[in-house]
Amino acid sequence: MTHPDFYLVRLSRIETLASIGIHAFEQAARQALLVSVVLMLKPPPGQDSIEGVQDYDFVREGVLRFVAARHFNLHETLCGEILDLCLRQPGVLGAVVQTDKPDVYPGVAAVACRMARMGPSLSGFPWWTLEV
Repeated sequence: MTHPDFYLVRLSRIETLASIGIHAFEQAARQALLVSVVLMLKPPPGQDSIEGVQDYDFVREGVLRFVAARHFNLHETLCGEILDLCLRQPGVLGAVVQTDKPDVYPGVAAVACRMARMGPSLSGFPWWTLEV
């Protein structure tokens, strides 16, 4: 299978406090949440210039805005909204999002959810192999 040329931009572990979860203790207080995003992007035009490359500030700002705005029962819902945000951006061919709740269980590093959405040009791409 042939895939188009693309490059990756990764924003790792955006730190925030989120109202997320279905249990009463999770709804009673915000909890630590780490959000990581990998963008698969159309290749830049070639010159060492900001023109033509993706401005990825929208990822960090969007994540912080979504998390501040409401309660999420599920990781999956938040991941899906972040994926929708990413794929609305021109030049984004696909994205992988992972949310980590580090304080859920003693002795467990985190409870995480990882989801991906690929545009048609990346259909069949093994996104699960990417480090997030």
